[in-house]
Amino acid sequence: MSDKGDHDLRKQNVEYLDDATVFEGYVVTPPPAAASRACVVLAHDWSGLTDPTKRLAERYAALGYVCFALDLYGKGVRGDPLGDNAHLMTPLMEDRDLLRQRLLAGYVAAGRFSGVDNSRMAAVGYCFGGLCALDLARADPPNLRAVVSFHGGLQAPSRDAPLRIAASVLLLHGWDDPVAPTSDLLAITQELTAAGADWQLHAYGHAKHAFTFEGANFPERGIVYDRAADARSWAAMRDHLAASLGPRSRPR
Repeated sequence: MSDKGDHDLRKQNVEYLDDATVFEGYVVTPPPAAASRACVVLAHDWSGLTDPTKRLAERYAALGYVCFALDLYGKGVRGDPLGDNAHLMTPLMEDRDLLRQRLLAGYVAAGRFSGVDNSRMAAVGYCFGGLCALDLARADPPNLRAVVSFHGGLQAPSRDAPLRIAASVLLLHGWDDPVAPTSDLLAITQELTAAGADWQLHAYGHAKHAFTFEGANFPERGIVYDRAADARSWAAMRDHLAASLGPRSRPR
């Protein structure tokens, strides 16, 4: 699939529930076609479903996918894209079962959305969202074919390791990322191998955390935009999704 302009994209906020909590996702749909489209479920960074994540959803839809950007905090609960959002993220990091429940609720809502071919689903995320995409892979929901983590956290939940990960997993990692040290990188490759996953690792030399976020410039915290790693990781993601979600691909 090739990049398209976004002037014909349909953009809408969509409410969905997890128990009694109301969430508000953001769905972007390419121009109508005769057949339903594969869906990319996009997990936001620690700031929540803010404007930068919405713009990312539009980029994915411009590739020809329906993009369903999850809301993991609840309707109206949003952080600051340039600020400290630990107060929002930490409760979910400390309760990975709750995080898993919210991820699955959003995944189910995405699969039910009009125009989605729910036999061809992918999960993608950045930073905290990268960890979320990997937790969806660990949950192994039906028809999740591909997962991509951009500079995501790699630490596994404390529960038992998953018996099976059916999705094809692509890890896009900055080699100098202080959030995901080499020990975490080794641990997840061992975890994915034990779970029988089809997995790839692309590590970008000298790249730090949040290397795809233009304007990131906090070298003292290891958070720096890297133009080359950004372009290379986007190209790798496109190839991975095309191979996993194309009409001729099959679930493992």
